[in-house]
Amino acid sequence: MSWKEEVDKINERRALAKQQGGEESIRKHHDKGRLTIRERIALVSDAESFQEHGQITGATETDEDGNVTGFTPANYVIGLAKVGGRRVAVGGEDFTLKGGSPNAAGLRKSVYAEELALQYQVPLIRLLEGGGGSVRGSKKGGAPAGDPVFSNPRFASIANVMGVVPVASAALGPVAGFPAARLVASHFSVMTEKTAQVLIGGPALVERALGEKLTKEELGGVQVHLKNGVVDNAAKDEQDAMDQMQTFLSYLPSSVYDVPPMGAQDDPADRMDEDLLSIIPRDRRKPFSIRKVIKRIVDGKSFFEMSRKYGPGQVTGLARLHGHPVGILANDGTYYAGAMTAEGAQKVRRFIDICNTFHLPIVSLVDEPGFMIGSDSEKAGTIRYGTAAVAAAVQSVVPWCSVILRKTYGVAAAAHFGPQAYILSWPSAEGGALPLEGGVAVAFGRQIAEADDPEALRAELEQRMAKAQSPFPRAEHFSVHDLIDPRETRPRLAEWLEWSWPKLKTLTGPYLMPVRP
Repeated sequence: MSWKEEVDKINERRALAKQQGGEESIRKHHDKGRLTIRERIALVSDAESFQEHGQITGATETDEDGNVTGFTPANYVIGLAKVGGRRVAVGGEDFTLKGGSPNAAGLRKSVYAEELALQYQVPLIRLLEGGGGSVRGSKKGGAPAGDPVFSNPRFASIANVMGVVPVASAALGPVAGFPAARLVASHFSVMTEKTAQVLIGGPALVERALGEKLTKEELGGVQVHLKNGVVDNAAKDEQDAMDQMQTFLSYLPSSVYDVPPMGAQDDPADRMDEDLLSIIPRDRRKPFSIRKVIKRIVDGKSFFEMSRKYGPGQVTGLARLHGHPVGILANDGTYYAGAMTAEGAQKVRRFIDICNTFHLPIVSLVDEPGFMIGSDSEKAGTIRYGTAAVAAAVQSVVPWCSVILRKTYGVAAAAHFGPQAYILSWPSAEGGALPLEGGVAVAFGRQIAEADDPEALRAELEQRMAKAQSPFPRAEHFSVHDLIDPRETRPRLAEWLEWSWPKLKTLTGPYLMPVRP
């Protein structure tokens, strides 16, 4: 007596499931420059490491003798794999079936993805391409009308997973509805430049409902979503998207119950870069390249920037310092002099929460002139979002080191200093309630207006006030831990990390404020 007949039926269904939407559907998909979900999983995963869950989930049609006459697989593929040697959960929609809109079996597998990551406490990678539900349902009438009243909310696991394991998602084709919500419910999101669009509703729906006639690209292309913060980064192709997700995850622990993984310590901790001595101009009105500063301080080529085009006055990214993973927070003075806008504040708040959730020490390179002013800033609610960023900083639990490069003004500056921060200052540092340019104009407005040469008096007052804001008195009164030679920055940060790293073991577990989209 053998079970070979039943085993043959299992293998038959497995083979049918791997055919996905069929050769013609796969060919059309490839013609649009996109990979199938199984090809994507193979691309992101270590060779032969993917272990699929629910290989034969789907709808089977049989004849009177029980022979299979048709099989429609679930159009969501999910399982466990290894990426860079580390265990992950990985899954995504099969666009070759129903354009990625969930069939009944596919929906059931898709809502299991977050549960799988939570169960094994491993990072979750989503490879997204598909739409939400359809008013037409499936050929069989679709799933029952609504979930049972006793079921857990469908979005509960999507929200909960963000407080436990790292989540990286990629939009690799059109992504709308429920998959779009999944995309943004991530710690890192990326979309391909030429093949992906992210939409709440597609062009046809928008035109019928609102009369706007737009293409998918105009509605939700990469340039739209890089600027509004829906996605963090763009990728030139699918391989680049996979590489970016793998890079992002390499800095983070597998879950909040672990500490971040150390990298190679092959860049000397005591390296001192001569360019840092002159990288900040003496002319206070001239900007400098903050990214050149970052790259001269961190381990070679380790800086991974996120959300560059969203809130561009604030810079956020991950890096390594003598092998230690850290979060980098800085200002880009080439955008509004580095002032914090409403978008920049939201970017900073979210980034600080991610670092705290996954126990990443924060290195803050401070050149903050304050909150952006003006009518547009007031309309955007900058003070509310800015105060939220400050609250995230002051409630932070991870080690902070704040290096004052130049400006530290106003309430916004408080978003760059965590509790018990190790504070270093460069000789170019300055600070106060208001930047000199605006502060002098306000405080001495009448005198300047009545002067024979208003511009000369303003410049004289600014120069006099600048001398009064020298960083030396702060250092002499122990208002900073040390005033340093800029070339010493990397060695001092590496030393601080060696002392701070043991604290991370005491922080493992959920953070008091779980990350939200």
